[in-house]
Amino acid sequence: MDWTHVLVPVAMVANGMAAGGMMIAVLGSGLLLTLPPQRYVALHQLLVTRFDPFMPACILTALVASAVSAAVAPVAPATVLHAVAAVLLLVTVTISLTKNVPINNWLKTLDANALPPDFDRLLPRRVVWRNWNLVRTSTALTALAANAVAVGVLL
Repeated sequence: MDWTHVLVPVAMVANGMAAGGMMIAVLGSGLLLTLPPQRYVALHQLLVTRFDPFMPACILTALVASAVSAAVAPVAPATVLHAVAAVLLLVTVTISLTKNVPINNWLKTLDANALPPDFDRLLPRRVVWRNWNLVRTSTALTALAANAVAVGVLL
């Protein structure tokens, strides 16, 4: 059996869903950033419970499928492209775990109606979460592009 027939579609779908989910956050961040802190925290808490564990499952599935696709690809260009996608997805996971997830976890502990008085100093929303989300979304989208080009090479 040619494993690329199974792994490549799995990598593409999972990578596409992960990148799409992150794009929702990028496109919706303009709205989130205009909300007062109490509404921002409440909406962020609601969204995080909807995106977890969906997003981690998509990203990790895409990462594993891309890495294994690189290992079994029948031609060198596809191997390289899938490997690049896997590395970019690993960067996405690293950014998520070290930058965005800790902020998400902290926000989940807050009472939206009793925020710390210095909330905006503790979480400069326009800089910290949004900027790291832009970086990880860019790496996920670039991984998707690499996986898509690999499909073209395999056709």
